[in-house]
Amino acid sequence: MLWRKVLLAAGVLLLCTSSAMAEVVVVLPIDRAKFLTGQKFDMEIELRGAKADEIKVLLDGKEAASFFGVNPVVKKETGLSSFRMDGVAFTKPGAVKVEVEAKAGGKTFKANVGYTVVGPEKRAAKNVILFIGDGMGLVSRQVARILSKGITQGKYNGFLEMELLKDGFALLNTSGYDSLVTDSANSASAYATGHKSVVNAMGVYENSSPDPLAHPKVENIAELVKRAAGMSVGVVTTSNITDATPAAMVAHTRRRAEQNFIAGEMLKADVVLGGGSQQFLPQSTPGSRRKDDRNLIEEFKAKGYAFAGSRAELAAAKGGKILGLFNLDNMNVYLDREILKNPDVLKGFNDQPTLPEMTRKAIDVLSGNENGFFLMVEGACIDKQLHVMDWERSAYDTIEFDKAIAVAREFAAKNGSTLILATADHSHGISITGTYHEKDGKTGRQAVRTYAASTFPTFVDADGDGFPENPAPEVTLAVEYANHPDYYEDFKFHEKSAPPAIMSGDVAIGNTRRAPKGILYPGNIPTSESQEVHAADDVPLSAGGPGADYFKGVMDNTEVFFGIVRALGLDPK
Repeated sequence: MLWRKVLLAAGVLLLCTSSAMAEVVVVLPIDRAKFLTGQKFDMEIELRGAKADEIKVLLDGKEAASFFGVNPVVKKETGLSSFRMDGVAFTKPGAVKVEVEAKAGGKTFKANVGYTVVGPEKRAAKNVILFIGDGMGLVSRQVARILSKGITQGKYNGFLEMELLKDGFALLNTSGYDSLVTDSANSASAYATGHKSVVNAMGVYENSSPDPLAHPKVENIAELVKRAAGMSVGVVTTSNITDATPAAMVAHTRRRAEQNFIAGEMLKADVVLGGGSQQFLPQSTPGSRRKDDRNLIEEFKAKGYAFAGSRAELAAAKGGKILGLFNLDNMNVYLDREILKNPDVLKGFNDQPTLPEMTRKAIDVLSGNENGFFLMVEGACIDKQLHVMDWERSAYDTIEFDKAIAVAREFAAKNGSTLILATADHSHGISITGTYHEKDGKTGRQAVRTYAASTFPTFVDADGDGFPENPAPEVTLAVEYANHPDYYEDFKFHEKSAPPAIMSGDVAIGNTRRAPKGILYPGNIPTSESQEVHAADDVPLSAGGPGADYFKGVMDNTEVFFGIVRALGLDPK
């Protein structure tokens, strides 16, 4: 049973009873968790379904209070008891055995978990730049390569910047500890902390509390590099800056939707660039999504941040800290922002910077710290456009993301001592079936060309900037989806993006406005889902620079964190 597998993974013992809720011992962090020496975390043991008479916790045979030098907070309540120690850390590397014994009503419950602790390595890199193409699986890379570089007689005319990072390469598992298929909060949190979490959570393990801020925390990369090495931190994205992936670099919450809270946590970073001013403006301001009167933009300014609200203001911004917010919510995608420039789509945000421009500015500012920097750059709308089944817009954002990697590679070539990682937080179930054209009068499904009929696409990049001028050439790609709702498909590029399905009560139905002359493709996921959904596919990681050799073979996504702290030689003790 699924629930049993999840609980056993969390390090619990079940005792079935005739009561409505089985009595369960849950140990957090979960079994097989891995830690950096000195990395702070909260440890919690819950006895669910009973009131404990006693909870005893041993680490390597030693009482927990003595092992950590911290007195636990023990709560004994009907139906739920807990044993918690906040802000503890392991001080030496090696294996740690945790034994838990809880007694309640004459019954004894036991649970055992094991942890691994690793120590610091000699510092190899001064800086780390982590590029996360949200939802950018292997096929997304390939689609972008076809459009940006072209393919002639079966050979690519060039490769993406991320594919030129050749010092390390790995395939990453993206699952959380609660489910096979993850979301961006959980998966980005694994990169930021080195620990698995659950869907919609970041920087925490899930306990029973209804308060999203009360779950056991694990110290994240932004906190660690500042505390252990005095480094600077940057967070750059094309999404709302409080969205899941950028939020996971700095925040701890069970609910990624706590974006008012997350906005304030961005003060942990020195450079913050993206969309999402709606979370920073007081509720009295039109467009604000805050539930209070805090003006976080003014609060950031008071703490020494220069503020930029446009591309021109970003270029002119000076100082060691910058907050840049270029749209109320997510920034517009590259095709709409830089090529089509439809004012009805841009809605007054006509001067948004590109991701390469934001990346360059972030590096310029952060590199002023002689102790080095950690920078996370996200191509967020690769994912968002695949959710609405608009692969062309997703591909152009993947190319823009790749251009940002070129900026980092240029910096690393001049300055050295910089580890660059390019990966995704999770994948989408897209595939290149072949090509599509209507030159012989065929349309729709009959015009999908397979095998020998799949002549090469005719995208043209006349000015050599890597972006084809026309996203709808005579011969285009046939990109299809493995996990979709009912939707209408005509295989054409649409000047205005539209959702694939709309809700009719509790059921998603195909949106005829998306492709009025298209054919209906019946969905293959639950009818409650109105968008294409994430896939569990492993994602590729390419690495270049000092410390890149750590990444090889098939790895867990939590190992990205350990590769980063290894390269930086972090010693938070």
